[in-house]
Amino acid sequence: MQTERSYNVLILCTGNSARSILGEVLFNTLGKGKFKAYSAGSKPAGKVNPGALEWLQANGYGIEGLRSKSWDEFAAPGAPEFDFIFTVCDNAAGEACPLWLGHPATAHWGISDPAHVEGGEARRTAFKRAAEQLARRIQLFLALPIEKLDKLTLKEQLAEIGRIQD
Repeated sequence: MQTERSYNVLILCTGNSARSILGEVLFNTLGKGKFKAYSAGSKPAGKVNPGALEWLQANGYGIEGLRSKSWDEFAAPGAPEFDFIFTVCDNAAGEACPLWLGHPATAHWGISDPAHVEGGEARRTAFKRAAEQLARRIQLFLALPIEKLDKLTLKEQLAEIGRIQD
C-alpha cells in the first residue's frame, strides 16, 4: 500500500505574529495531514498578536503551541526540510533569506498587515480579511496536482495564486 506523500511548508513574515501565524494554522487545518506548516519571521515580535489569536479562537481553530519564532530556527541543523516557502509580507519577500536545504519552491503571497489596523471592529475586520485571503490562496494551492507539475509550472502556479486579489 502506497502512502500519500506529505509536504513541509514554511510561511514567512517579518514579525511572525499575525499573517504567518494565521497561514501556519490554516495550512495545517486545510491541508488535512498532507501538509505540515510552520511559520517564522526575520525579526520575530516575540509574541503572537492578540488579534490573530482572537480570530483563530472565534473560528474554532486551536491556538495551543503557537509562538513567534525566528527563521534562523528553521535554517539550523535538524530543522525540517521544506518543500514550499511562502512570504506573506512585502518586507520578508525582499529580505535576504537563509539558504534553505532541498531548494524548496517559493512564492510571495502578499497580505495586508491586520496588526497595524487601529480600532476594535476595524481590526477584527482586517484579521478576518487577511485570514480569508490566506484561506483562499491555500485552497487554490491544495487543489493543484503538485505531484504532476514540473518545477517551472509549479512555480508559475504559485506566483499566480499570489497575484489573486480577493
